[in-house]
Amino acid sequence: MVRLARLREALSVAEGDPELVRSQLQAFGRQIPLLYFILLVNTMAVAITHVNCAPAWLSIYAPIALCALCVIRCVRWWRARHRVLTHDKAVPELRKLIWLSGIFGIAFSTWSLLLFPYGTAYQQAHVAFYIATTVLGGVFCLMHLRAAALLVLSIVILSFATFMVFTGSPVFIAMAIDMTLVGIALAFIVELYYQTFTGVVHAQSELLASQQKTQRLSDDNFRLASIDSLTDLPNRRSFFASLRALSEQALGSGGSGFNVGLIDLDGFKQVNDIYGHASGDLVLQEVGVRLLALAEPGIFFARLGGDEFGVLAQHKQSNETLVELGQRICDTLSQPYRVAGNVAELSGTIGWAAFPEAGTTVAQVFERADAALYVGKESRRGTPVIFSTEHETRIRRSSLVTQELRHADLDSELFLEFQPIYDVISQRTIGLEALGRWHNARLGAVKPEEFIRIAERTELILRITEVLLHKALDEAARWPAELYLSFNLSAIDICTSARARRLIDIVQASGVPPHRVSFEITETAVTRDFEQARASLTMIKKAGCRVSLDDFGTGYSSLSYVHRLPFDTIKIDRSFMTDVDTNSASKKIVKSVLDLCRNLGLECVVEGLETSSQAAVVTALGARAVQGYLFSRPMRASAIAAYLQTALGQGYAVEGQT
Repeated sequence: MVRLARLREALSVAEGDPELVRSQLQAFGRQIPLLYFILLVNTMAVAITHVNCAPAWLSIYAPIALCALCVIRCVRWWRARHRVLTHDKAVPELRKLIWLSGIFGIAFSTWSLLLFPYGTAYQQAHVAFYIATTVLGGVFCLMHLRAAALLVLSIVILSFATFMVFTGSPVFIAMAIDMTLVGIALAFIVELYYQTFTGVVHAQSELLASQQKTQRLSDDNFRLASIDSLTDLPNRRSFFASLRALSEQALGSGGSGFNVGLIDLDGFKQVNDIYGHASGDLVLQEVGVRLLALAEPGIFFARLGGDEFGVLAQHKQSNETLVELGQRICDTLSQPYRVAGNVAELSGTIGWAAFPEAGTTVAQVFERADAALYVGKESRRGTPVIFSTEHETRIRRSSLVTQELRHADLDSELFLEFQPIYDVISQRTIGLEALGRWHNARLGAVKPEEFIRIAERTELILRITEVLLHKALDEAARWPAELYLSFNLSAIDICTSARARRLIDIVQASGVPPHRVSFEITETAVTRDFEQARASLTMIKKAGCRVSLDDFGTGYSSLSYVHRLPFDTIKIDRSFMTDVDTNSASKKIVKSVLDLCRNLGLECVVEGLETSSQAAVVTALGARAVQGYLFSRPMRASAIAAYLQTALGQGYAVEGQT
């Protein structure tokens, strides 16, 4: 039974070994031309030598038919030589080859044995030689198909040996015995070769599996090293590797270059502060999903760290295309985010820079994109900004101002100018607003909007506020008791209760009564952290100081703050005064705010009056406290006494300046 099972295995296809089946077909496919070449040459040679001694059907037509079959098989092999079969199709193909080998073995053996009786001893010897060489060549060509090789060998050897034995000739019997023994030896060779072939195939399969496993491990390691685990976007390392590759390609091939974009989320810090870092991570994951949805051939997104992301446009884009792409990115990022059962509103700002126009190195083009992003964050949040030489100038100027501000002697370089606040009913000055100024030895006079913005970003504003507040209170102490001091605060000044307490301490130590001090805060400063702003302003109000909302009307939700914060005064922004005497809409807005303040019991100051016509209109609308160039430009402290005595004829005496 064991031997029968082994014989059945030897003559069957290894269906359970797909790799072996595939290798057998590939190896046999390379041997097919040689196999049919041997059959064609040997068959034609024997046929030619027997044309004159054997019947035509046996010496001409039969070999022609056999040779035609060989040619047909060669043509079919040639047409299908490049096809790749699945395992399900390869097994039937292998079985077919085995059966075809048996059929060809029977056909050629039968033809040669029928031809053997004809002719002389030499011609008979030729037939025997034909059988021997053909079976040897065929077996060696079929060695990769063990079943086919053994089947052909068995058919030829058994039929030829049996035929020779029945002739009764001692020579032929000896030939039969010799061929049988050689056939057995060939069968062992076929088996040994097949085992070796199988071992090689399995070894290669194991090696390939090992290589694939190694490659998978390598791919996993590469993924860990190159992909951000939180967002599934390429990480900073991968981004800069791609950036370097693109720059080398552009410089080496003289290509048209590419574009680099830096994206920053506006409002992400508040999500972390309010909802916690776990919620912040969920937002970042959602950002990764949204950016991946925008990815397309040639557009590559990455997370660079925190809430900063990068984008590479691998083919140079026009400015119009960059703006359109950037706006799509910003619009996508500005969609609401679900966080801890709430909805968080964020936006994205993107800065673009082109290689090599903006910079010829990776560092330069990245810095230029960062510069464009910085400009966008300052003045154009939620929009794309393309780097320009103007941005470069602004960044260099900002860097220079920052350095000078850090090393400045603020006590000596900072000074104040004061702009009066005028009561049009009593025609008297009721207060003065302190305006910070900075004169630097290297930079000269620096505009307030420039150095204050930089000071807020670097938190130098805390020191500047203290210096200027001390100076302002020193001046206010010399003024008549009827005048109040209006002093501007930044968002940083009220960002903690400790900072608010410090402001109160400075006022109390100055000797100026708290009710004569009015702290102005803009709506933008309030919105940065509303709850903390309310706590700080309430503390200031309880200390006896007054609180004003500056630039009212420039924000989109000012009304929501009026009743929630402890304001004493609202200042209408100067932007409404430009055409208040000609534009009915501006006039209605000013009238509405004045009525609102009157109904809520708040004082109202109208800023930015420059013409008597504007003053007449707002006075007719009910305004009382006004401010602007019409009444006085900002003045140095030394000019206040003269202003009060002569400009408006009020006859105020200022201590130490009479």
